[in-house]
Formats: sequence, structure tokens, C-alpha cells
Amino acid sequence: MKKLCLLSLIWIAAWQLAAAQQEQLYTQFMYNKLAWNPGYAGSFESPTLVAVYRNQFVGLEGAPKTVALSFNMPYNGERVNFGVNVMQHSIGITHILNLDLLPFTYRIPMRYGKLGIGFQVSIRQFSQNWSDSRLVTFDTDDDAVPIEANNKIIVNPGIGVYYTSTRNNWYAGVAVPRVVPSSIDFSSIGDKEDISREVWHVNAMGGYAFKAGKDLRITPQVLLKYALGAPFQADINTTLLWKEKYSGGLTYRTGGGETSAIGESVDLQLGLQATEKIFVCLSYDLGLTPLRSYHKGSVELTARYWFNPPPPDDVIYENPY
Repeated sequence: MKKLCLLSLIWIAAWQLAAAQQEQLYTQFMYNKLAWNPGYAGSFESPTLVAVYRNQFVGLEGAPKTVALSFNMPYNGERVNFGVNVMQHSIGITHILNLDLLPFTYRIPMRYGKLGIGFQVSIRQFSQNWSDSRLVTFDTDDDAVPIEANNKIIVNPGIGVYYTSTRNNWYAGVAVPRVVPSSIDFSSIGDKEDISREVWHVNAMGGYAFKAGKDLRITPQVLLKYALGAPFQADINTTLLWKEKYSGGLTYRTGGGETSAIGESVDLQLGLQATEKIFVCLSYDLGLTPLRSYHKGSVELTARYWFNPPPPDDVIYENPY
């Protein structure tokens, strides 16, 4: 059988871990809620465009890199809303191109807030390049490992609900982005099929905003993630906003799959409302698992554009506070 170099084995192991969790990781979930929950679409009064770049495990060959773009807006008196997510993710020789179409999110006015019920269709293309020059083999006569590129396209529906309380300054949501347990195998081996399958991922989030003085607002918030067969993970964050312009935050991420670790990472973030319409935020993840000895942390950059920015006093959770 082909004996691949250590680098390729690390890539394969990383892909197996990705297949267990199957969802991309974002530290700045508070600015990128549409990636986690289709029920969020249109919850903010301005059409919003968000771009994200993430470089995970900097310095580690073949480590995950993600580029994402999302857009959502209210429509028809804010009752019917829509949005779209586009994401490109790479890890080793594996590349994923993902398109989430949100045909509609229906928002229901309630006494103290609004409830959004969203539906999405996810279209994902998986590809693996086994001819990558960085792979090394010592046995070229074994057909057990592919030598050509593989591709597969999967379509899957998803659903989510998201509630904002405009009176009491809190939000909460839960979503299952992909409902059908579809096969993500490129091929079957003998009589064994569907060794790798998409599983249910349940994402839940919530936060509460309060003022801690004239110019300071504080928002504790959490993102809970669970995938069948994978460890439970939580991102516990507190974000501060000063003078409606400068923001900073600290996140503790649990999990990591290592029993010897005290968690996955501690994440720092700094943000700036550069103009009335443009907000940028940079975050750095300091790893807590044994893998931290082999990389220099993870970085993520988010840029957000409001097409019709509201008055500062009307902005809820988006900065966030």
C-alpha cells in the first residue's frame, strides 16, 4: 500500500477530524451570525454585507484557511427577508466550496421583539487533489489510494429560528444548518459505503446587552455547537463597546478533543467602527491544546458594511453591545 509521508498523514487526520465536526470554525460569531443560523436573515434593519478571512494554526503546513462572504437584508416590510452565504475552505489537499441560499426568512412581530424562522439550501462541492506535489509516495504500484483529483457535490436543506428582544436587549437562536445525513464519501470500498456522512449539527446562540456607563456597553454572549459523534463545544464571549466606535472582546472556547487540555483556545478581538458604514475586527486565537507547540495561533479578520446605517441608539447586538 502506498506509504505517504508524515505531512499527508497529518492532512488525512485533519480531514477526518473535519468530517467529524464538518462545520467551519469562526471566532467572531457575533458579527457573522448568518453563517450559523438562517433565521438571522433580515433581523437588522439595514442590508448588511460581511466578509471573513480566517487562517487557522498559522505556520502549520496544510492547516485550515477560510474565506467567506455573506449578505442579508429585510424585504417586504421586514416580514420576508433573504440572504446568501458563500464560503471557500481548504485543509491540506481538501477544498470545500459552499453556497448557502436563503430563499426566505419569515419574521413574526411579537410583543417585545421579533421571531425569525429561516430556511436555507446548502450546496457544497468537496474536492481532493491527490496529485499535489507536496505528497510523497514510496510505492507507485498500489491503487488503494487515488492519484487523481476527486470531486463531489452535495445539496442539503437547513432550518433555524432567531429571536431578538428589542425591549429587553437580548437575542437567542437555534439552528440545524444541514438536516439530511448525506454521504460525503468520494467512493465506496468493496461493500462498504458511506463511511463518512454529514451528521446533524445543532448551533445555539444567545446574548444580553447592557450599559455600564454613559459610553460603555457590555454584551456577554455564547455560541453552543454540538455535532452527533463529536465533542460538545462552546464559545463564551464578552464584548465591550466604547463610545459606539471602539470594541474589544475575550472568548474562551471549550472542547478541543484533548483530555489533557483545559479547552480549545482563548481568543482576543479588537474592532473599530471606522466609518458610519464600515466596521472591521481582528481576532487572535491562542491555542490551549498540545497542538499549540506546532503553530503560532489562529487569526481572523472580519469586515462589515451597512448599506443604510441606523442612528446609533437604534443599533442592537450588531456592534455588538
